[in-house]
Formats: sequence, structure tokens, C-alpha cells
Amino acid sequence: MPSRTIAHPIMERIGKYRIDRKLGEGATSTVYLGFDAFAQRQVAIKVILPEVLNDFGKGHAYHRMLVNEASLAGKLLHPHIVQIYDAVVDDELSYIVMEYVPGGTLEPYCAPDRLLPIEQLVEIIFKCSRALDYAYRMGITHRDIKPANILLTESDPHSSLSDEIKISDFGAAITGGNDQTQVTGVGSPAYMSPQQVREETLDHRTDIYSLGVVMYQLLCGHLPFQASNNYSMMYQITIAEPQPPSAYRADIPASLDAIVARAMEKKLEFRYATWEEFSHDLALTFRNEQLSAQQDFSDSEKFNSLRALPFFREFSDVEIWEVVRFSKWEVIAPGTLIMKDGEPGDFFCFLCQGKVRVAKLNHTLDLLSAGECFGEMALIGKNNRVRGADVIAQSVAQIVTIRGESLRHATQSCRMHFYQAFLEVLATRLSLANIRLASI
Repeated sequence: MPSRTIAHPIMERIGKYRIDRKLGEGATSTVYLGFDAFAQRQVAIKVILPEVLNDFGKGHAYHRMLVNEASLAGKLLHPHIVQIYDAVVDDELSYIVMEYVPGGTLEPYCAPDRLLPIEQLVEIIFKCSRALDYAYRMGITHRDIKPANILLTESDPHSSLSDEIKISDFGAAITGGNDQTQVTGVGSPAYMSPQQVREETLDHRTDIYSLGVVMYQLLCGHLPFQASNNYSMMYQITIAEPQPPSAYRADIPASLDAIVARAMEKKLEFRYATWEEFSHDLALTFRNEQLSAQQDFSDSEKFNSLRALPFFREFSDVEIWEVVRFSKWEVIAPGTLIMKDGEPGDFFCFLCQGKVRVAKLNHTLDLLSAGECFGEMALIGKNNRVRGADVIAQSVAQIVTIRGESLRHATQSCRMHFYQAFLEVLATRLSLANIRLASI
């Protein structure tokens, strides 16, 4: 068993992990940047202060939260959730080893003078909604969603990757159906739902409310309710109605006011019932309000477009996000030659919008419409990666291109679902070909 080192300022190791520097500290823990020599990666190590766990009044609750978070090690595998690699809980030293995310939290961008562009923060909230839906499907409700628990993967807010986020700190989470009620002292009052304040039975809709509060604050730099103490805050959460975010920031479209209002509805029957409803409305804002003028395709648009295609029916959300990362998206003009007969090609495409014509020696073989893929045979055939026909855009078309190299480097489960879907496409095409032959 590796030796354990009691936390102190000049600590060099924690268990098997080398300690490089302190990242930060709070009332209950200190977080260090460490290095896992076996896995060859940097890690963040949250060391729980011994006096916290030994506190007569709250020690039991903190110990329970620590065990709760430790139990999730290796379970939540999502690109927008901080992965927990390892955990040790004992009387000598207790710590959680997590994925290191270098960009800091969303807290600085809740100030009125540091607000993020609207399209960027909507992307962030969309990704949070999909990650929390994944957790909910795993039987987990976070219960402490706030800006401090949402991390940016880039420290530069103007970076093209600055809407890449990771949700952290599942210590307050409820899992399954056995522990659904509020525990005193768990959660942050300003972000609590009315149900959490009243210590009622909780489900994923408490997280929907809390994410609505985060969205409100990111939009306008103000919390929906201002109070000098927790009791006043809790009273307002259960009774008062907040001003819409646009009351503080004139360029906020009405559609975002409406999304925030529905996410923060006090009564469950009026709040978003599912994460899908919430994320669907967020994605619509890019099309209806043209928030994405500075980028051709937002990640939320890509995700929803792929999710709607029958080809990706069996793909998990995690695998869809993987495809979003390695695919190329473009809009092409009518008459554009996408693939040329006889030429080699190590890529295939999906048609999201528009129509394309498949032709051989200028003879039309097929007309493809939205949702269909083409060019995959050049990847499936190992020895002959040559196009067997021309593919020409018949109208303005939205094309998603996936290179063979990207697919070969995808995760095993993602590749498996691609090849399963290819088999379904081939089976369908063979069936249609047989029907056509039979009718001749």
C-alpha cells in the first residue's frame, strides 16, 4: 500500500501522485495540481481538511458527501463532466483525484463588466444541459449547480474553445431513488430551487432551476434575487418573481428571457419537464435569433442535427459529441462536385439539408435527400478506396464530412456504431435495388 502524506504547505506527494503546486483552497478542502506517472497525465487532487470531517456538527454530512463523490469514480464518462479517476476516504487522509481542467470557473463572467457574448454563453448552457441530462439518465441529480462548479477548459475567454466546459463537484448529488430529499447545509442558497429550499422530494428539475439561475446571472451579471442573508434569499426564491434578464441588458432577445423564465418556474408543472425540452429551446435561439452570426455552425446545432439523423439513432450522447469534434461542416452551392468518379477518397459525407445527385457517365443513379450518407464504400473497401460515381449538389446543401483517419482514431464504441449503421444503410439500399429490379 502506498504511503499517505498528511496535507501541509510543502507536501511533495499524495499517495502515488506527485504534487506540483497548490491550485486553490476553500473552507473544506485544498486542491493541488498533481501528476500521475502511471497514466502520464496531470490531475487535480482535492484534499479534504481533516478538521472538516471531524467537526462535531457537520462532520457526518461532509463525510457523506465525500463518499458520495468518491463513489462516482470512473462512472460519469462525458466530455462535459469532470472525470473522477481515484478516491481515498479514511481517517488519515481523504482525497479525490480528478481530471485537471486549466481554465478556471465561470464565476468571473458573472460580473456586469465581464459578461460573455450571448452566443457563447448560450452554447455553454446548452452543453451543461446535455451533460446534466446524461447524468440524470445515469440516475444522478447534481443538486449544487452554480458558476463555481462549471469549469472552462481554456483560460482565455476569447479563445475559440472557450465555450468548452466541464461540470464538477458531484459531492451533493443524489443517486437512484433512495435519497431524494434535501440535506441541511447542502447546496448554495442563491441557486436552490423552491423545492430544495422547502426540503421537498427532488429530481432533475431542481438542476434545471439552478441552471436557469446560472444562465440568468451569465446573461446580465446579476442574481435573480438579492438578499442580505440566506433566510431572506430563501423567502424570495419561494415567493418573489425576478425581473427578466433583459431589464439589465438591452440586447438580450425575448426568446432567452422566456427560456430563463421557464427554467426558473416555481411550480414544477410549469418548469421544463425534461432536459431535452430545455436544450431544444436553447438550440432554437441560434436559428430564430441568429445568435451565431460569427460562426457558421454552433456546437449545439451540430449536436441536434446529428441526433436527428436516423443513422445516429443508436449513438449515445457522448458518441455524438465525439463526432461533432472530428467532423467538418460546410454549406455548398448548387452544381458543386463533391466526389468525382474514379478518384481516390478517404472520406464520406452526410447530407443534413438539400439534395445531391449520384451519377455515372452523366447518367443519374440516385437522388439523395436530407439524412442520407454517401461515399462510405470507399472507406469500407480496404483495397480499393476509389469513388464509383460522381456526387453533385442539386441545391444549396449542408454537408457533414468525416475523414477515414478520424473514424479510425475514434473510440471503439463510436466506430462500432458507425459500422453497424453502415450495414443498415447497405441492407436498405440492397432491398431497394431488388425492388427496382423486380419491377423491370
